Amino acid sequence: MKFVALAGRILFALIFVLSTVGHFTKAESDMAAAHGVPLASIVVPVAGLIALAGGLSVAAGYKARIGAWLLVVFLVPVTLVMHNFWAVQDPATAQMQQINFFKNLSLLGGAFLIAFFGSGPLSVDAWLNNRSNVSYPAHQPQRRVA
Repeated sequence: MKFVALAGRILFALIFVLSTVGHFTKAESDMAAAHGVPLASIVVPVAGLIALAGGLSVAAGYKARIGAWLLVVFLVPVTLVMHNFWAVQDPATAQMQQINFFKNLSLLGGAFLIAFFGSGPLSVDAWLNNRSNVSYPAHQPQRRVA
């Protein structure tokens, strides 16, 4: 079952890591600007870096709780601004934005779960925690036998 948590973290983080490249394109900045994002040419790449850092953190399970909060910081404004289906007139576009809105809500739920429960087994966090809890007999005080 340990592998389930590892697979879940990697699959969850994949969308954030793989979408990072797009955040450095003019097309994505232009799309954000069209949605009313101020300073989109700066904000969009910064959002991409936040998503990349959070995604890599969760995937590796290193400081995964912090990584999950980074993904929350990324998801909330992106979901509300870029997928505001309620403001779209074209029915087909509104439906696509609604699908993306609810997809992002699901991702937000996953990020909250990771922020609460942490990375689980088979993670850098678990390895570091186990490593720091190891007791070495040579370092323990010797009892004197009288």
